[in-house]
Amino acid sequence: MRDFLNALKRPAALLLAVLFITGCGKSEPQQQLLSISGMTMGTTYSIRWVEGANTPQASRLQAAVNAELQAINRSMSTYIDDSELSLLNRHPVNQWYPVSGRLLDVLQQAATISEQSEGLFDSTVGPLVNLWGFGPDGRIETAPSAAEIQQLRPRIGYQLLEIDPAEKRVRRLANIYVDLSAIAKGYGVDIIAGLLEQQGIHNYLVEIGGEMRLSGSKPEQQPWRVAIERPDVAGRSVQEVVKPGTHAVATSGDYRNYFEQDGIRFSHTINPHTGKPITHKLASVTVISDSCAQADAYATALTVMGEEKGYAFATAQGIEAYFIVKTADGFRVRMTPGFNQFIDSQE
Repeated sequence: MRDFLNALKRPAALLLAVLFITGCGKSEPQQQLLSISGMTMGTTYSIRWVEGANTPQASRLQAAVNAELQAINRSMSTYIDDSELSLLNRHPVNQWYPVSGRLLDVLQQAATISEQSEGLFDSTVGPLVNLWGFGPDGRIETAPSAAEIQQLRPRIGYQLLEIDPAEKRVRRLANIYVDLSAIAKGYGVDIIAGLLEQQGIHNYLVEIGGEMRLSGSKPEQQPWRVAIERPDVAGRSVQEVVKPGTHAVATSGDYRNYFEQDGIRFSHTINPHTGKPITHKLASVTVISDSCAQADAYATALTVMGEEKGYAFATAQGIEAYFIVKTADGFRVRMTPGFNQFIDSQE
């Protein structure tokens, strides 16, 4: 069975972070760096933490992590026919549908960012994602026609999902298809971070498909370091190294997941306003935030906006973001004023 979170965006950066988080130098036995990893949501996850006197065994922790991730997948997957979200997407239009607290939380966060971005982040973009061959329906070889795109217009719009927080219910006001691929992976990171905190683990790095949340430090009080990947389709290399501290990190980019037709590259990142893949020169955006769900969603929103609008939006909203822009000579970097505090000056 295919999982869902690779539908809208796949890890575009931060995949080189393992080069910077595995080594920790000499440490005392009580400060051993432990790790677990596995598969989830159509991608991989890895967790590293500093062992303490009362931290659980790795096998017990992994069982708890797997249970949480499976529960999130069963709730928010569009690849599982009987998931909570899939059932919502098939529920009759204009009829209320009760949802779990977690799904309600993600839907509310998505709605807030949709409003802030004037719909450039939109969880109802799923039909267009599928039309362009980046969803559960599989790849395509020919770009859809203008008529096919126009036919889906009535099904796109975050305003078409009404949320009733008091009653924990939602209803579709049209035949929309909700796809949480651009926020739920980050939300999963947040949930696992919360699980670690409950287990008495406060020095950790949680990563799912390149999205991360970090807390505390490595042994010997060494900071966590994360690599932002250079957006080069020819290979993988480091563009920048950052020290996020106790924050979340997420990246969106257009250079790993695409198809080509007649020499034209069509990105997996769809602009809900045009119904087409983005065409600007912004190659990737990395966001550092307190919440990985928000970092995940904002990274997508900024990627859709492009450099100028994205930078203006980020600065206005207080979002710390790092933009990598394609130029004729390679790449150009631009970052919000507060992002500089995270740059690892030692590198």
